[in-house]
Amino acid sequence: MQVVSISSLKGGVGKTSVTLGLASAALAAGIPTLVVDLDPHADATTGLAVSPGDNLGIGDMLRSARRADLAANVVPSGWVETARKQPGSDPQRRPVLDVAMGSAYSGIYDRPDLGKRDLRRLSTLLGKISGYGLVLIDCPPSLNGLTRMAWSASNRVLLVAEPGLFSVAGTERTMRALDLFRQEFAPNLAPAGIVANRVRPTSNEHTFRLAEMKQMFGDLLMEPNIAEHANWQQIQGAAHSVHHWPGDSAKQAAGSFDALLKNLVQTGSMRNRVMRRPAG
Repeated sequence: MQVVSISSLKGGVGKTSVTLGLASAALAAGIPTLVVDLDPHADATTGLAVSPGDNLGIGDMLRSARRADLAANVVPSGWVETARKQPGSDPQRRPVLDVAMGSAYSGIYDRPDLGKRDLRRLSTLLGKISGYGLVLIDCPPSLNGLTRMAWSASNRVLLVAEPGLFSVAGTERTMRALDLFRQEFAPNLAPAGIVANRVRPTSNEHTFRLAEMKQMFGDLLMEPNIAEHANWQQIQGAAHSVHHWPGDSAKQAAGSFDALLKNLVQTGSMRNRVMRRPAG
C-alpha cells in the first residue's frame, strides 16, 4: 500500500484539485484507493460527493486513534456509483474509492508544537487497514501538526506548485522542510516529486518558471504538467469526477492525471524494490 501526502506550504496552488484528479484516475484504473481528507476545510470530502451518515470524521478518529476503527468509518465516494453506471463498465467489477472524511475538529492538531506521540496518530489509524493499493492524504497548506502527522504516516510526499515566483519559492522552502523532517522523524520518507499545476502553455511567465523549476528540482519535476482547466471549478462544484465529465477539455485533463498517476505508482514501486533489495 503506497501512502502519499499531497502537500504545499503555499495555499491556492490547487493541492486539493490534484488530489481529486489523482483519485479520479485511480478509480478509472481500478486501483482500490482511500482518500484521507486531513485539511480541516474538508474540500476533498465535498468534491468526492460523500454522504456522511453517522460515520466519524478524521478528527474524531485521530482523537482516539488506538481505539477508533478507520475501516468502519470510511465512506464510499459518490463517484463510485457514477463509474458503475458508465456504458461498457463491468457489472462484476467493484471499484473502490473510499474517503476518511474531513473534519473541522482535526484543526486542534494543526499546531506547531505537536509531540512525537501525537505525530503517530494517523500512522496508528492507517496501520489497521488493508485492501487498498493507494492512500492519498490531502494536507493543509501549512507545516503545522496535521501536515507533519501526514508525513509521518506516508511513504512519499507529492508537492504541488504553480509556475509562479512565490509558488516556486514556497516549493523550495517545502523541500528544505521535508529534508529536515526526514532527518528528525522519518528517515524512510521520500519526495514523490513536484507537480506543476494550473500551467498556461501560452504564458511567457509560466514557460520561464517551468524552466527555472526544471533547473532547480531536476528529475523531481514530474511529467506531465497539469494545464489550467477552464471547467475545473464547474466540475468540482458538481462534485464530479473529471473522468466522467463530458467534453474534450475534461478528457485531456483526465489523460494528464492518468499519466501522472502512472508515473507516481511506478516510481513508488521502483523505490520499494530498491529498499527491499538484500545488501550485497
